[in-house]
Amino acid sequence: MWQDGQLRPRTLAALRAAEAAGLHVIVVTGRMVQSVRRFLAPAALREPVICYQGAVVADADGKWLRHEPIPLALAREAIAAVVAEGYGLNVYVDDRLYVSDVTEAARDYADFQHLEIHAVGDLLAWLDEPPTKLVCVGDPDALDGVEMRMKEHFGARLYISKSLPYFLEFAAPGVTKGAGLDFLAAHMGFTKERTIAFGDGENDVELVEWAGFGIAVENAHDRVKAVADWVCPSAEAEGVAQTIEAVLDSKS
Repeated sequence: MWQDGQLRPRTLAALRAAEAAGLHVIVVTGRMVQSVRRFLAPAALREPVICYQGAVVADADGKWLRHEPIPLALAREAIAAVVAEGYGLNVYVDDRLYVSDVTEAARDYADFQHLEIHAVGDLLAWLDEPPTKLVCVGDPDALDGVEMRMKEHFGARLYISKSLPYFLEFAAPGVTKGAGLDFLAAHMGFTKERTIAFGDGENDVELVEWAGFGIAVENAHDRVKAVADWVCPSAEAEGVAQTIEAVLDSKS
């Protein structure tokens, strides 16, 4: 996957080959369950997926095995804080995307992931159950400042991280991709010591740290590279596929 957000043929072939060889191929993402299932359809994988930065783990049939939403009062506080910064929010409830109004930023975000948007007006008046996550969309440099101020305000009460430079995401405390993988490892019976994990975005730090062998792609965020055991070629060069191919060749 590169800037177009699509899995390329070589990567698809590597993922299928890994699963055919008996390896667990687990996709860990910030995306919604419905979004990642469409995205992964060409790979035809039959493994669980970890979504929403680790807040949700769903099996191959779509059943949610884990759900750690943001407590309602805390979500309301976060919405108010972000709105006070001058931003709208994407709110996720029951694997659907809700916004106050369909703005250009909301439309760009939804179109990027091929999502349907539900406009509800005043989010604070509408929200009556804990959301899975919240996302603020904006200019990357401006969001750096928002991220800093939100982390100062909420501390450990919320998980706050960028997934892409222009997406700032909020999840329940303790929710990370690493925590989601830890849950799934216990559920499926594999260990971190025998796990290889790939990451690129700032929200992949905990994932790469969790695995027995963590890999950052060459174009990864510096924080990911800092915790990785190795750096593979870039996403553009299909570094993940190259690494999977090498692992499979070593076992043949």
